Amino acid sequence: MRQIILDTETTGLEVSDGNRILEIGCVELVNRQFSGNTLHLYINPERESEEGALRVHGLTTEFLRDKPTFAQIADDFLTFVQDAEIIIHNAAFDTRFLDNELQLVGKREFRSYVAGVVDSLALAKEQFPGKRNSLDALCDRFGIDNSSRTLHGALLDAELLADVYISLTRGQESLVMDTGTDTPEQQSAAASAKLDLSQIVLPILHPSDLERQAHEAMLAVIDKASGGETIWKKNSSA
Repeated sequence: MRQIILDTETTGLEVSDGNRILEIGCVELVNRQFSGNTLHLYINPERESEEGALRVHGLTTEFLRDKPTFAQIADDFLTFVQDAEIIIHNAAFDTRFLDNELQLVGKREFRSYVAGVVDSLALAKEQFPGKRNSLDALCDRFGIDNSSRTLHGALLDAELLADVYISLTRGQESLVMDTGTDTPEQQSAAASAKLDLSQIVLPILHPSDLERQAHEAMLAVIDKASGGETIWKKNSSA
């Protein structure tokens, strides 16, 4: 299964105010694994960013002036996302802007080019009702390092969202992943095959003298607190 994690940055919050997309970031997953295939586009939005949006993404008019317009990158973008399932955090926002950009260049709405759109924000709200479910909050919740996210950037946010999405949907994975077999019978046989773990050798980690002494000291404290009734004390004297 091919999935694209997608994020955009825009000149402002409302399409109705004439705001435009100025950055697109896409990360490809194949069978829930990073493929290494990404798409990162800076776009000349042909207008200034609103002050609040500029504080969020930091992409100035000067930086974007020599970048291609959406009309110039539209075909490359649509080729990359074609027929994939698209995962977006707060999908209504991004798809509204994508639909607007596509309409301006005479193309169909975004969903007509892809297999479907999944809103990871809706998934997070369903899984964690009543909690903060921003991208930063979910990174914290799942232990994903987002320390480099000082400003919003479409590709960085898409990469973080990919990790978040995999964590959010981990329960959907089977213990035996897709092996590339074609028929349902072959897939069923592959799923029921036993894994041979006989060749796996687990390392034995021995404690240092300092760790052993600390352990013995802690056992002594626990034994004293129990009045000498600890199970290991009784077993050792039996």
